[in-house]
Parts: sequence; C-alpha cells; structure tokens
Amino acid sequence: MNNRVLVVVDDAFEMSTLVAALRLHEIDVIGEAKSENVAINLLRRLQPDVILLDMNIVGISAVKIAVNMRKVNQNIGIVILNSCSDLRLMGESNDDVPVGAKILIKKSIVDFTVLCTAITESKISAVEKHKVVWIDGNASFQEQGVLALMAHLTNTQAEVLRLVADGMTNAQIGRTRYVSEKSVEQVISRVAQELNVQPDGNMNMRVQLVGEYFRWLGAPHH
Repeated sequence: MNNRVLVVVDDAFEMSTLVAALRLHEIDVIGEAKSENVAINLLRRLQPDVILLDMNIVGISAVKIAVNMRKVNQNIGIVILNSCSDLRLMGESNDDVPVGAKILIKKSIVDFTVLCTAITESKISAVEKHKVVWIDGNASFQEQGVLALMAHLTNTQAEVLRLVADGMTNAQIGRTRYVSEKSVEQVISRVAQELNVQPDGNMNMRVQLVGEYFRWLGAPHH
C-alpha cells in the first residue's frame, strides 16, 4: 500500500508542480499545507504516513516543524527538501533533525524516483530510528569538493559566515556572540582560509564570502 503523504510548502507554484509530479508517480498526496498550524491540524485529522517539507518556508524553521510533527506522531516519516547541503548555513543544527528523516537536495529531483524512494523509505526509517540521511545523488566532483571544504568549518565559523551574509558588521557579530571585534576578524580570516577564498583587489573579502555563501545555499543573492 502506498504511503499517504502530507505536503508542506508555502510557495503556491512549487506546491502545485510538486503535488502534480508526485501524483503522476502514483504517490498518494492526501493533504497540502502552507503553514505549520495548518500542517499540524491536517496531521491530526488525516493521519498521513509521511510529511514532505520544504526547508525554505518563510518565517519558520522546517526543522522545528518536523520536530513538532514528531511530537504528534513519533513514527511519522519525514522528508525535507533543501537547496543547501549544510544546515548550519541556515542557522539550523544537523543534530536537531528528527531521527530517520531524509534530507533531499532539490537538484537531485532531476530524477523524480529519488524523491519517491525517499518517501517510501522514510516511514520505515522513522519506525526503526535510523540515522538522518542526506541524499544528493547528482552532486558533481566540484560540488563534492565544496561539501568537503564546508565540513571543515567549525560551528562557530559557520555561524559567523551566516551572520556576515546577513549583513552584520564585525561589531554587531561580536555583540551577538559576546566576543571582541578582533575575535570576529580572526574567525572570518580563518573561514576564508578554510574555503580557499583568495584576496581580490577588486572585491572586498566579506563580499567574496557572501557571494560564496549564497552560491552554496543554492539561493540568489539580492
């Protein structure tokens, strides 16, 4: 029997195209939600087997939604769609993702069966308490190299990089993290070294790091 799926995506176009593709592949989509409150209500009322979540829901953490879903149903399968291969760059912690969850990098959906397989396996993974699994079957050698570089960043370095990308000054970052501006400068310098971002006379180091951040995040830099 096919798993019954609740889709939680806040973008109307992405929701319609995703649901249509799922149904074309004989996935039983029983509900659609654009917010956490609606999703929780549908979870209680419809009793789906699997929740399919978009990581980029505006204004709320998809990881927190997943955690709250598990509080309602501890065996609910969870599949999270994400553009970025490191949750720390989004202000999240990999350790907070519920056990058994599947995190699928969106570009992997070039082959839609990858998503269908993740949905099918997520219920078993939840029940048997498997480790969280990242799925990115289409990563190029260059992308794999970037992931290897990102893995070398400490949590502090990843957080400072995210705050730099948010437009915060060294002084603001220092106040946020209760450290000196000098310490922030040292962390930023270390991040640049770890990620092989070389000095460029035509571009500020922070601008280079922000550009790389948004490229890794899989999002445009506005």
